[in-house]
Amino acid sequence: MALRPEQLRLYLVTDPDLCAAYGLADTVVAAVAGGVSFVQVRDKTATTATRVACALALKDVLKGTGVPLVINDDVEAAIAADVDGVHVGQDDIAAATARARLGADKIVGLSCDSEDNIRSVDPGVVDYVGVGTVFATTTKADHKPIIGLTGLGRLCALSPVPTVAIGGLKASHGKDVLAAGADGMAVVSAICGQTDPKAAAQAILHEMGKIR
Repeated sequence: MALRPEQLRLYLVTDPDLCAAYGLADTVVAAVAGGVSFVQVRDKTATTATRVACALALKDVLKGTGVPLVINDDVEAAIAADVDGVHVGQDDIAAATARARLGADKIVGLSCDSEDNIRSVDPGVVDYVGVGTVFATTTKADHKPIIGLTGLGRLCALSPVPTVAIGGLKASHGKDVLAAGADGMAVVSAICGQTDPKAAAQAILHEMGKIR
């Protein structure tokens, strides 16, 4: 599918532990009702089979919404579940390999945390980049060095493809993330684990709407 920059506006990265009380599928349904425009399945400790099962469940509840669904890192799971694509990091499978495996009609996202990363992005391979880590986060213990909003702005300006900010972002950062030049922002705990995921998503978009 062709990715539109506005689909990155509010990008939800799922966390099975944070979503456990509310339910993963129910969290996603509520978050999308609140305005989430993109969903990534991320579970670093799961098996491929578990990721496939999770993706199929989310694919079912997202049917008809137009919200893209990708899987973090696991190309095999993305192929098996026939989701919209995959998101890979610098230390995961190469973006070009993921593209070759998935085909031209799927989405490939790539994490970038430095100017060298951004300059090496091939728009013919990568559809969007996740730029960060903007702020420290507890949902990913092995995150890369913090770049802050200044670093976010610098990298977004260099990117040849749409950008989504990631790393420790909350509703209060919405205005600053867009002002820095990102097309959107990715969140985990700002929605996952919240008592009202729909309201949490709406609060983020309200904050973003202050400058758009």
